[in-house]
Amino acid sequence: MKLLLVGLGRWGEKHLRVLQELGVELWVADLSAERRAFAVKAGVEPARAVEDFSQALPHVDAVDLVTPADTHLALARACLEAGRHCFVEKPLTLTLADGRELARVVRAAGRILQVGHIFRFHPVTAVLQAELAGGAVGPVRYATGRFAGFKRPRTDVGVTQTDAIHYFDLFAHLLGRRPTAVTATLSDHLGRGLDDCSFATVEYDGVRVFVEAGYFAPGTYRDCVIVGARATLSADFGSSEITVHENRHVQGPGGWQAPEGPRRTVKAAGPEPLRRELELFLDAVARGGPPAVGVDAGLVALETVEAARLSSRLGRRVALAELD
Repeated sequence: MKLLLVGLGRWGEKHLRVLQELGVELWVADLSAERRAFAVKAGVEPARAVEDFSQALPHVDAVDLVTPADTHLALARACLEAGRHCFVEKPLTLTLADGRELARVVRAAGRILQVGHIFRFHPVTAVLQAELAGGAVGPVRYATGRFAGFKRPRTDVGVTQTDAIHYFDLFAHLLGRRPTAVTATLSDHLGRGLDDCSFATVEYDGVRVFVEAGYFAPGTYRDCVIVGARATLSADFGSSEITVHENRHVQGPGGWQAPEGPRRTVKAAGPEPLRRELELFLDAVARGGPPAVGVDAGLVALETVEAARLSSRLGRRVALAELD
């Protein structure tokens, strides 16, 4: 497989490492001479490290875009219309309108586009899927997701679009349901014109999920809780541990009681999530099959972000149908 990696920032470095491990014939493109030199030092042939991505397009089968969100539409359009398959890091595009335009380009080009929603490929997610499918949890009552911690804010999109979006997509994937409405409060404490603290209630056809994202809480939090009628799942993506609490309320002569049931902890194991999603992209390109996360899934995540923004601005619940 001959592949072009566009963008050699912090996350692009991780893509570079994984793609080298996967043994592709790799080209790289970045506007920065310093970043191109970094790639050459990491093992990329000097002639395959270019400033203008279009120079490499005739030589590759597919493109991996790890660039700011406001470049995704133009870069992906150029690559798709040149007949190249694309992997696009989340968010799919900067705006929902751009995402819908990119979906049109994908359909017209007849090429694969996979969106980088990495939480789907975490080993913890596989365990959560198995527990939900096994029936022990019972009908899901509600869930929570937290992607927070003290860190440098991203400069191209707000925290809802860069961090909360992980859970918007993850719960659509786990529950097998599209989001239908959002009630959210977004704040811009740093005064940058981008939200840096986000609280959103997302409704997935009757199941409510509460998502927190922000740059201020001390520590690092990548966790979720799924509360079912018969058991509760508590998962930590950082430690890769899932605890199954078999707690349920029992009604007796004296009213409702809350006896704690047994609990067990599962240690999730599996390939690195980034490696797994890039492997699946390369496999889809090689076989001509559907991508693991297609453009429509990327659009649904963007729609949820847009509904959260609108809800915060209007101060009310927003149905996703209103975005049409």
